[in-house]
Amino acid sequence: MSLFALARRVAEVTAAAGGRTFLVGGPVRDRLLGRELKDLDLEVYGLPWEQIQKLCSSIGKVHLIGRSFPVLQLVAEQGIAEIALPRIERKTGPGHRGFEMTGDPFLDPKVASSRRDFRVNAMMEDPLSGEILDFHEGQHDLRMGVLRHVSPAFAEDPLRALRAGRFVARYGWRVARETSALCRSLDLSELPCERMEGEWRKLLEGDYPGQGLLALEACGVLRFFPELQAMRGIPQDPLWHPEGDVLHHTALCLNAAVQRRAEMEDPWVEMLGVLCHDLGKAGRGTRFERGRWRCPAHDVDGAELVPSLLARMNTRKDVAPLVQAFTREHLRPSQLFHARERVSDAAIRRLSLRVPIEALCRVAWSDAAGREQALPEPWEPEAWLLERAAQLGVEKGEPEAFLRGKDCLERGWPAGQAIGKVLAEAFELQIEGELPDRAAALSWLDQQPRPSA
Repeated sequence: MSLFALARRVAEVTAAAGGRTFLVGGPVRDRLLGRELKDLDLEVYGLPWEQIQKLCSSIGKVHLIGRSFPVLQLVAEQGIAEIALPRIERKTGPGHRGFEMTGDPFLDPKVASSRRDFRVNAMMEDPLSGEILDFHEGQHDLRMGVLRHVSPAFAEDPLRALRAGRFVARYGWRVARETSALCRSLDLSELPCERMEGEWRKLLEGDYPGQGLLALEACGVLRFFPELQAMRGIPQDPLWHPEGDVLHHTALCLNAAVQRRAEMEDPWVEMLGVLCHDLGKAGRGTRFERGRWRCPAHDVDGAELVPSLLARMNTRKDVAPLVQAFTREHLRPSQLFHARERVSDAAIRRLSLRVPIEALCRVAWSDAAGREQALPEPWEPEAWLLERAAQLGVEKGEPEAFLRGKDCLERGWPAGQAIGKVLAEAFELQIEGELPDRAAALSWLDQQPRPSA
C-alpha cells in the first residue's frame, strides 16, 4: 500500500472525530509533479494534541519526536508519517535555535503555511477530497520551475539559503531574483556543521548537482565556503577547458558524475572528490605562461585545501583523507595512460595503496566529462587502468600482504619491532613484484635471520 493510503487513513479517523488532516509541504509538491511519495508530513486541525495521539494509536505505533515542538511519528503497515499541529513560530533570539513554537489546532491554514520556506512547499492537500489549498501561488511557481520565498520569515532560518541549492539540484529549477537577493543577506556562519552537511548531502544526491552549486553561488552561500568561491573567475586553458572558469567546469563535472553515481560504493565521498578536485587551481595555482594558462601543481595544492572546506560541511572523520586522495590523484589515470609503455606493475600497486582505483577512475572520468562535449565511450585512460589493476588484483583496493605477524611467530620469532620491520620489507618486495605470491614470501621469510629474544 502507498504512503498516500496512510494519509487517507489518518484523515478518516481524525475527520470522524471532527478534525481535518492535510498533507503539507514537500509531499504535496511531489504529488503534483507526479513523483512517488518518499515522506509523509501531515497537519491535523481542529483536535487537541492528546486526542490526535489516541486516534493515531488505533492505526499503528506512535512515538513523540522533537524537543521544542512535539511531532508524532506514526509507524504503520503502509509506512511512516510525521504528524503535527499547525504551529506559530516566533523568533526569540539569534541563531538557528532562537525560535519559540506554539501549536494551535485552530490556527488559520493560510497563517500556518505562510512560515514555510518556498511557495512550492507551502501548499496543502486534503487526502479525502483532493482539494489543494494554495494561498501563495505555489502551483504557479511549480509550473514555472522557480523557487520563490513565501514571506520575510524565510530569513529567520539562514539554512534556507543552502536549501535553495538542494532543491535546484533535485529538480533543475532556478531561484527567483528576489529570493537570491534575500539569501545573500543571510549569515550562515551560525549554523552547525551537522545542518550544513544535511543540505550538501541532498544537493550532491540530486539529478542536477552542478546547477545546485551555481545556485549557491548566486545566493551568496559560497562566501561561507571560500575554497569553492575562489574558483569563480579562475581561467583555464581554452584548448582543454572551453567551457569556462573553474567553478563552471566543476559544476559540469558534478552533473557528469550523476551518470556514474549508481556505481559508487560511497557516493558522498566520491561526489565530494569531484567537487574538490580542482580546488588547487584558485589562488597561487593558476598562471599564464608561454601563451597558455597553466596550473601544474593544482592536484597537490587542492588536497591541502580539502580539510578546511570539509570541516564546515562534513562530520565523518574518515572522509577528508579519502577526498584528499581523490584530489591529489585525479590526474593520475590520464598521466599513467599517456606513459603506459613505461608504467610498471609496481606503479599501479603503489597507486592502489594511496587511493581506491575504481573510485579514482570515476572521479577522473567525471573531470574529463565536465565539458560541453561528450566523452568517448569507453574512456581510454579508465579502461586501460582498470584492466592493468584487475590483472594485479588491486582494482578494488590495495593488495593484501602475503606475510602476517602470525607467520613470524609460528617460526619462533619473538614479538617485537623486528617482526614489524621484516613484514614492511616483505611488503615492499611484494609491491615491486619480487615476491609474486605467498609461497615465495614464506620461502623468503625462512631465509631471514631470526632475531634473538
